[in-house]
Amino acid sequence: MASLHVYSVLVENDQIIKENNCETKIGLPCVLEAFTSIFKTGSISNKCCGEHVVLGKVCHSALVNRTLENPLFKELRPATIIAKSIQTWNNCLALIDSPSPSA
Repeated sequence: MASLHVYSVLVENDQIIKENNCETKIGLPCVLEAFTSIFKTGSISNKCCGEHVVLGKVCHSALVNRTLENPLFKELRPATIIAKSIQTWNNCLALIDSPSPSA
């Protein structure tokens, strides 16, 4: 029964990603920056934060969850990744929402 639940979660994330065109809303360089920021150690540039916020929270969460479900990343601690995911999202949101200094 547990395998049925895992399968439905996988299908759900894939469906969200497909329905929202998540994989086409952000360029590969920014995907790599966001991935490094969330799954490894690194930062995300202001430019990529902008693309990341345009991607949207639904796509952000679905892509992170789908990556966590991948057997290649089974050694990662989901709680740590979710915390880094939220931190990256909030940092980008704050950066985009903050008024830029006038030139």
